[in-house]
Amino acid sequence: MPYRPRIPSPGRRAVLRGSLLAPAAVALSPVTATATPAAAPALTLAGRPEASWGVQVGSVTASSALVWVRSDRPARMLVETSATASFRRPRRWHGPLIGPGTDHTGTTPLRGLPAGEQVHYRVTLTDPDDPRRTGRPVYGTFRTAPCRRRDGVRFLWSGDIAGQGWGINPDIGGYRAYEEMRRLDPDFFLCSGDSIYADGPLEASVRLPDGRVWRNVMTEEKAKVAETLDEYRGNFRYNLLDTNVRRFNAQVPSIVQWDDHEVRNNWYPGQILDDSRYTEKNVDILAARSVRAFHEYVPLSPSYGSARPSRMYRVVHHGPLLDVFVLDMRSYRNANSPNRQADDTTGILGAEQLRWLKRSLAASRAVWKVIAADMPLGLVVPDGSANFEAVAQGDPGAPLGRELQIAELLRFIKHRGVTGTLWLTADVHYTSAQHYAPERAAFKDFAPFWEFVSGPLAAGGFPANKLDGTFGPDRVFVRAPDRANVSPMESPQYFGEVEIDGDSADLTVRLRAEGGAVLFTRVLRPGRVGQ
Repeated sequence: MPYRPRIPSPGRRAVLRGSLLAPAAVALSPVTATATPAAAPALTLAGRPEASWGVQVGSVTASSALVWVRSDRPARMLVETSATASFRRPRRWHGPLIGPGTDHTGTTPLRGLPAGEQVHYRVTLTDPDDPRRTGRPVYGTFRTAPCRRRDGVRFLWSGDIAGQGWGINPDIGGYRAYEEMRRLDPDFFLCSGDSIYADGPLEASVRLPDGRVWRNVMTEEKAKVAETLDEYRGNFRYNLLDTNVRRFNAQVPSIVQWDDHEVRNNWYPGQILDDSRYTEKNVDILAARSVRAFHEYVPLSPSYGSARPSRMYRVVHHGPLLDVFVLDMRSYRNANSPNRQADDTTGILGAEQLRWLKRSLAASRAVWKVIAADMPLGLVVPDGSANFEAVAQGDPGAPLGRELQIAELLRFIKHRGVTGTLWLTADVHYTSAQHYAPERAAFKDFAPFWEFVSGPLAAGGFPANKLDGTFGPDRVFVRAPDRANVSPMESPQYFGEVEIDGDSADLTVRLRAEGGAVLFTRVLRPGRVGQ
């Protein structure tokens, strides 16, 4: 049967409204550059810990989830769950003591949850020295992954948040696309990287070409490039000032991957910066600080198959219909270069991640295998005048440089008979659909597939990138500005929707624009190639 989202009951809507402790005016009015975000949310109970940054949920499976919160002071975390918004006979989950070592953030794992059901939860923070002193509960809800194919799946994806100088603008209602996405009530949201712009300082106001003025909510950490751990933490906190984001987080679980702007534009391991804005020039040191802040602010379980808790790549199983393969095309890549070397075993994924991806794709029994890539495949993304940032370099001939690794992967997918793959990405700040086919390609040993691009979610828009013919892409659809760094006041933001039907297992992709328009729709049939 078609996917049928569960319609929230009036009680659930009340719960969601109650999840926002801070009034909307907090997120949508300027904060001075000397103020700290923790001081911005109001209505706190004097002397009691408060969770004014809202709640989040991640690492959702059919039976478990990870609940996140941030306190304004040391506190102990208590989570209660229920099948109803009334919280009759709730289950209790005692969480950790959270303090300054994690910037007062903490997570509590929930286990033994019912599959494919709505779960209501509330988080209460208690004084570690006096458990009778509690803050006001913060409420949220989410759906666990289904165990039955007939339930269907629906999720959204996008990326690129607070980039190019465009932050939270109170005059337009902040990050408006988040409210549109929340109203669609998806099972989860896939954030395809650039979840912050740690290298993108904001200014209090920016004059637009048409004479209007863009205003940014300002914080101390967003007034310069991030270098210290606290500055990276402040960049993650910044987006939580927005009411739309907090309301969205309280309703929709997220799968978050990272890319370059979580650290610094176009970075790669071992890079030494030539940038006067930075006193710390070693990008590996900056990346380590960002990784720590990322894990403090993103509800990501460390038990996703690696002894290294900082590992970002992973597979998320979401019922019989869907596996999401979350790539890290940043941490293991080689240096950006002209990208025309005839031999390249490191590539953009690194040898270990490529082996993992092959094994995981071959082992997957899901009908659809979404490869969540933080960078596009056939779009030419330059890094300066001579180097390249993504996979393609504009040479339409046989694979060279990082293309060699992708060619190896595509050949593997074809020869192992892996069906149902499609690629989702963001990064380039417009929306498009590319179909790849061997009859158009210089490299022909692969099965046809689709790549869908969406974004930005709250950043500047850019013109469409050129295509590289190595893998035979055909740009079936594109919507992009005609000039660089168009503000969200001048051009809509974009996000994508994927819906998998529970009866037929047909997968429908919709490319959406802020404002409600569906720009492009494509239906893919399970088990078919060359669609």
